Amino acid sequence: MKYSIMVSAVLMALTLSACDRPTVVAPAAVVTVPVPGPAGPAGATGSTGATGYTGATGSTGDTGATGSTGYTGATGSTGDTGATGTTGDTGATGARGKTGGDTVVIVPAPQR
Repeated sequence: MKYSIMVSAVLMALTLSACDRPTVVAPAAVVTVPVPGPAGPAGATGSTGATGYTGATGSTGDTGATGSTGYTGATGSTGDTGATGTTGDTGATGARGKTGGDTVVIVPAPQR
């Protein structure tokens, strides 16, 4: 019972498709056409036809949609290092200091 509907549907489809036969078409009878005689002289040229009317002007189309926003551009490269500034002026010379009097300073010799 589980497959009985499916089996009967397949058998019915096969049975109906086997009955479908194409109709046979009989070939048409050959008709003999008599050959006409020589052609006559050409007729006179016809007159030119009248000019047609100009059509109405079409209406203006709708405005197009706004375009999408463009992409952000690439970051620029780092600039060159600036030039070195000029050297400043020399400062004023200080006043001469007081002498130490009779103080003696002994500087030891460096050790090797």
